[in-house]
Formats: sequence, structure tokens, C-alpha cells
Amino acid sequence: MTFHNEKVKEEIHRLASEYVSHESNRDALITVTHTLVSDDAKYATILFTTLPEKKEDAVLDFLKRKRKEFKQYVMKHSKIGRVPFFDFEIDKGQKSANEIYTVS
Repeated sequence: MTFHNEKVKEEIHRLASEYVSHESNRDALITVTHTLVSDDAKYATILFTTLPEKKEDAVLDFLKRKRKEFKQYVMKHSKIGRVPFFDFEIDKGQKSANEIYTVS
């Protein structure tokens, strides 16, 4: 990953955390855990976890509906030249790690 992509990734992660904090209705705790950016920086996937877990599907639907507004938020609050297409996904890796930690 290039230095530019790493900076874009960090900026998107920060902005996603801020945006989710402002836009969520506080029914669930949403934590942005990772941000993945394609090599050409045209696509970014934002991974998140939710507590309680039973709210995951509702939160995923909410965030997917808000992609356009999030893109506008990024355009307004950052100096990223070309803003990528955003997608949101549940962080299943983090979820698995939490389950392993809990069992141990």
C-alpha cells in the first residue's frame, strides 16, 4: 500500500467514526474497526462492530442507506482528492476474535 493510500485509509477511518457517532440513534453502540482501501483508491470498505449484536443487520442496513450522505460528509470534511465509493460491512474477523477471547 502506498503512503497516499495509507493516509486516505486513516482519514476515512477517522471520518467514518465521527459520522457514525453523529448519525446513529444510540440504540446500538457502533464501532468502526477497520478501513480497507483498494490499490487504486477508488473503493473503500468500512468494517464495524455493533453492540448488542442482534442490532447488526439493522445497523448494516442503516449504514448502507447512508453511503451517499457519508460520501458528501467526506467531501466536505477532508482534502481527499478523489473520494472513493464506500461500502460498509460487519467486521466478522473482530467478531470471531472476540468469541475466541471470551471462550479462553
